[in-house]
Amino acid sequence: MKPYVICLMHASLDGRTHPSRWRPKGAGTDWFEKIHDELGGDAWVIGRVTGSEFAKGKSYPTGTSEKFPRENWFARRDAKTYGVVLDAQGKIGWGRSDIGGDPIVVVLTESVPDSHLAGLRGEGVSYIFAGKSEIDLALTLDILGRELGVKRLLVEGGGVANGAFLRAGLIDEFNLILSPAVDGASGAPFVFDSTAADSDKRAPITAMTLESTRELGGGVLLLRYLIKNDPQAAVK
Repeated sequence: MKPYVICLMHASLDGRTHPSRWRPKGAGTDWFEKIHDELGGDAWVIGRVTGSEFAKGKSYPTGTSEKFPRENWFARRDAKTYGVVLDAQGKIGWGRSDIGGDPIVVVLTESVPDSHLAGLRGEGVSYIFAGKSEIDLALTLDILGRELGVKRLLVEGGGVANGAFLRAGLIDEFNLILSPAVDGASGAPFVFDSTAADSDKRAPITAMTLESTRELGGGVLLLRYLIKNDPQAAVK
């Protein structure tokens, strides 16, 4: 069974996601972790750029005499929550094995070199393979559910990762913390975005239903939308 996927994001009124750029400053920026905890996911997932912000190490050595099969490898299977990071080409050197106590699980492609796998194993960072050269998000969800028992997954950015899940028809629910602030300048990241290669692709959404609106105080709102996708989208 595919995990139930909730996208959770915090944005300004113009849909931008870097609070340091918002004006006025500090508008509801303490709500994200609270809502994250309320939603109670078995795992949360972020993209490579966001994941790099949590890394403490340098890139792993580029050479090794070791050879590793392109098979999923888990340092732990007993965690309450996992932090999943999409890193198709193996760019991140972690220097840690968890984020906030949640063990890291890296989603790779089979093109990643053995030296990177050696680095991950040496630091006790779990990894899974979900494609030859590009990550298959539907396969990622299948592996997380089958191997780690993930039933409820929170997708939490950045915009390119969110957009990839959206265009794959895999998001079931969207929770948006909306702050009374604006960014108003070019170049800031959006809630949903794409690479240049995916810029013409559209999400297979057939309906969005506002399930609830909650005032969090100080003009901050939590909007919860249920998403209906074309059922054929996730099986392509």
